[in-house]
Amino acid sequence: MPSPILKFCSNCAAPLAHRQPPGDSKLRYLCDACGEIHYQNPKIVVGCVPEWEGRLLLCRRAIEPRYGYWTLPAGFMENDETAGEGALRETLEEAGAHVELGDAFSMLSVPHVNQVHVFYRARLVDLNFSPGEESLDVALFEEAKIPWKEIAFRTVGITLKRWFEDRKAGAFGFHAEDITPPPR
Repeated sequence: MPSPILKFCSNCAAPLAHRQPPGDSKLRYLCDACGEIHYQNPKIVVGCVPEWEGRLLLCRRAIEPRYGYWTLPAGFMENDETAGEGALRETLEEAGAHVELGDAFSMLSVPHVNQVHVFYRARLVDLNFSPGEESLDVALFEEAKIPWKEIAFRTVGITLKRWFEDRKAGAFGFHAEDITPPPR
């Protein structure tokens, strides 16, 4: 996903130039009127792997992309919140679930869509959960019942696989991976 083309400065509304600033290694959008450099950086997606007695909580998406597919509760991080706060907020918004957040579990770079996905381990506080506006359904799944062919995103599938591998090994680690574009 290429970065959007910017035409006007968000500070002063002057037209932008597209060139490499002195001392930089990339083309940037620059405002010659006020000197602002408009950096375009990846979006951060935060979420968690909510667990209850060995089963994981998944949400069935009520929005595009991937309407009707299953995912972990996650979404774009907001300004003025930590990654952990964002994961808690998204879990409450999408699954109506309250969790105790654990350690960061996976970080998946997805450069072809300019995103980084970060998932935390989490423990459900109780079984009071229900679909939020962006979910058709929420449910707990044991490993054998995970709808693997209906998982919405590769980052979620990888995170789920690593979680079950770590549980089987008896120790949870941190997993960082790079996701290449899907084959065409």
